[in-house]
Amino acid sequence: MASETDCLLRHASSSAAEDVAQDMDAKPLLSRFLSYPIANTNMNPQRRRRLSAQLASAPRPLRQQSFGRDIGHAAKETYLITSLSFTLLQYLGVGYRWMTRLLALGCYAMLLMPGFLQVALCYFFSSQVRRSIVYGDQPRNRLDLYLPANSDGKKPVVVFVTGGAWIIGYKAWGSLLGLQLAERDIIVACVDYRNFPQGTISDMVKDASEGISYICNNIADYGGDPNRIYLMGQSAGAHISSCALLEQAIKESKKEESISWSVSQIKAYFGLSGGYNLINLVDHFDNRGLYRSIFLSIMEGEESLHQFSPELKVKDPSNMNAVSLLPPITLFHGTADYSIPSDASKIFVDALQKAGAQAELILYDGKTHTDLFLQLL
Repeated sequence: MASETDCLLRHASSSAAEDVAQDMDAKPLLSRFLSYPIANTNMNPQRRRRLSAQLASAPRPLRQQSFGRDIGHAAKETYLITSLSFTLLQYLGVGYRWMTRLLALGCYAMLLMPGFLQVALCYFFSSQVRRSIVYGDQPRNRLDLYLPANSDGKKPVVVFVTGGAWIIGYKAWGSLLGLQLAERDIIVACVDYRNFPQGTISDMVKDASEGISYICNNIADYGGDPNRIYLMGQSAGAHISSCALLEQAIKESKKEESISWSVSQIKAYFGLSGGYNLINLVDHFDNRGLYRSIFLSIMEGEESLHQFSPELKVKDPSNMNAVSLLPPITLFHGTADYSIPSDASKIFVDALQKAGAQAELILYDGKTHTDLFLQLL
C-alpha cells in the first residue's frame, strides 16, 4: 500500500519525494476523551445540592456541542443531496441502462458498507479532519482537510478533486485517501464542487479553481508547505481538475486577467482514470447509461465540448505558451477500465508530449475504473 502511494509523488522532484517519504509509518488515529472530576461522596447534602445545581447550569461539554453540530450539518447535506436527486430523476426520466447502473451501484455500496462505516466514524469524529471549510460564496464551496497527527515542520499537500460522473461527486468520497495519506505525514484537501443539475461544467471548473486557490493561499496556516502542493483528480474529478489547471495556464500566458493562484504553485499533477476528450466520449457514455442528452446538458451543449476537452486545447497551437507553463503531469489508468477507456489517458499524454509538456502515462494491467483508485491507497 505504501509503495503505491509513493508512486504518486516520486515524479515531482527528488527532493520533494525524499521529504514526503521521511515518515511513512502508519500512525493510528487517536480518540480524544474528556475527563471530569468526581464529587466527594462525603460532602453534606446541602453542598451536594448546590454542586448539582451548578453542574446543571454549566454549558454542555465541547464534544457534545460538536456532535450536535455534526448531526445538524449531516442532516442539512442529506436534505440537499436528496432534493437534488429528485430533481435529477425528473430530468432523467427512466431508462433501463441508467436504472441498471443505479441498482448495481447500490449493491456495490451495500457490500462495502462495513468499510464505509469505519471510514465514516473517522471522518466525523477524528480530530485530524477539518470538515467543510468555506472557500467560496457558492453552494457546496467547501473542502475537507486531513491533517497528520505530527505537527512538526511544513507538510506536503495533495489537493484532491473527487469523481462522480459530474453528478454524484462529493468531498467525502476522498476520505479514505485523505486518512491514508495523513498517516504518511501528508496533508490532503478534498475539494467539493457543484454537481449537475445544481451546476454545469463551467461551474464545476470554477469551483475547483477557487478551491485550489484557497489551498495555495492559506495552506501554510494549517501546517502545509506552499512550495509542495500537488493537484490530483479521479475520473470526472480528473477531467475537472485538468480543465482548471489548463484554464489557469491559458490565463497566465495571455497576461490579460488578474489571477488568485498560479500553475507555478503546483508541483505536479496526477490524473486517475480521467477522460480528456469529450467529443470522443459522448457515444461511449451514452452506451454506458449516461445518455447523450444528459451529458450535453452537463457540458453546456455540443458546441462547448471542445472548450472543455483538455486534449483538444493542448493541440491548439495558440495555447503553446500555456502548455509550457504546466507542471509535470502523470496519468494513471487501468487497462480493464470500461467506464473510461485507457486510450483516453494515452492519447492525452501523447498530445502533451508533442506540445512540449512533461507528461508520463502509467498503466495498470487488468485494473478497472474503481480498482485503480483502491490500488493506489
